[in-house]
Amino acid sequence: MNTLGNLIWLIFGGFVAAIGYFVGGLVLCLTIVGIPFGLQCFKLGAFSLWPFGKRIVATTSHSGCLYLLLNIIWLFVAGIWIALAHIVFGILLLITIIGIPFARQHFKLVELALMPFGKSIVDN
Repeated sequence: MNTLGNLIWLIFGGFVAAIGYFVGGLVLCLTIVGIPFGLQCFKLGAFSLWPFGKRIVATTSHSGCLYLLLNIIWLFVAGIWIALAHIVFGILLLITIIGIPFARQHFKLVELALMPFGKSIVDN
């Protein structure tokens, strides 16, 4: 069932969203300061390609203060806008019964879009 959901997701917008994240990541990686943020864009792009059957977990890294600072910068520069876009698309998909599983994926992406540092994507 996850494969079917991922294929439908990919055809109806997941591929375009992933390309947007990958292009943004490449642009951010052109500067030395933007490399950590570009890597997070790649993480978002990979998750937006195949969101069904995956979940987001907090990592047990020892970079707590650095991750907090980077998450705050990310939140104010891009995170709020990316999260709002996923919330809007999730609400629009909730209108139809068929769209409910896809709305859930958008709401999972909101968590990663707000604070991507210190999070990893794992299989269910």
